[in-house]
Amino acid sequence: MSFNKLTETMWVAPQLSVGDVARAADMGVTCIINNRPDGESDDQPAGADLAAMAQQLGMHYAAIPVSHAGFSAPQVEAMRAVLDKEPGPILAFCRSGTRSTFLWALAEAGAGKDVATLHHQASAAGYDLSPIAAMLDMLAGGRA
Repeated sequence: MSFNKLTETMWVAPQLSVGDVARAADMGVTCIINNRPDGESDDQPAGADLAAMAQQLGMHYAAIPVSHAGFSAPQVEAMRAVLDKEPGPILAFCRSGTRSTFLWALAEAGAGKDVATLHHQASAAGYDLSPIAAMLDMLAGGRA
């Protein structure tokens, strides 16, 4: 399992196991964000089990599930709230890391971060933001 670095304080990953949560804690991660709805796949661990392990290891845990239906303003706002509250490092995950990367980028664009920089950071971690480029530009208020 690889943790993909977006910034010094933000990482994304595919589906985590309970063991991955422990490994993240060993790496200094202070918060886990679960962007995958429970029951999306028969082989994924329950969010409650991941949350329990994170809490046992002294980490914060947030569930901001994003289905394949897309993103909503409350999800972007919830992500922004965690990013504002947690100093990090933060590790967000979903099935592949893509939804987590998209949600991070949307929250950052809404906070005024440079959209070109977000594209570069995502690309360096192996993710392509082009499917949400219009949303990023809209959230950035045309500052892209």
